[in-house]
Amino acid sequence: MLQQLIPLQAQAGGGISGIVMIVVLIAIFYFMMIRPQQKKQKEIRKFREGLQKGDSIITAGGIYGKIKEIKENVFIISIADGVSIKIDKGSVYPSAADAAADTESKKA
Repeated sequence: MLQQLIPLQAQAGGGISGIVMIVVLIAIFYFMMIRPQQKKQKEIRKFREGLQKGDSIITAGGIYGKIKEIKENVFIISIADGVSIKIDKGSVYPSAADAAADTESKKA
């Protein structure tokens, strides 16, 4: 009877360590991948909410412009004298100066 209990205890110990390893891997994945991405998305959301009329922006398509008007889900931006376009708020990068600085840092 004692011999039968020993293998069961060894198997239970192996199962617990396997579960602990999985939990540790999930925790590492969360803190290294998911949490930083959530923080970045929160910063971008705050940036977009803080934009005002007259701010310089760059769109996801690479169009530089200044905000002419802000509506609920869109910006109307001026890209040249007398030329305005309507873009989705989700396709806006930080100010043109910040975008240019980011581009320069990627080149170096």
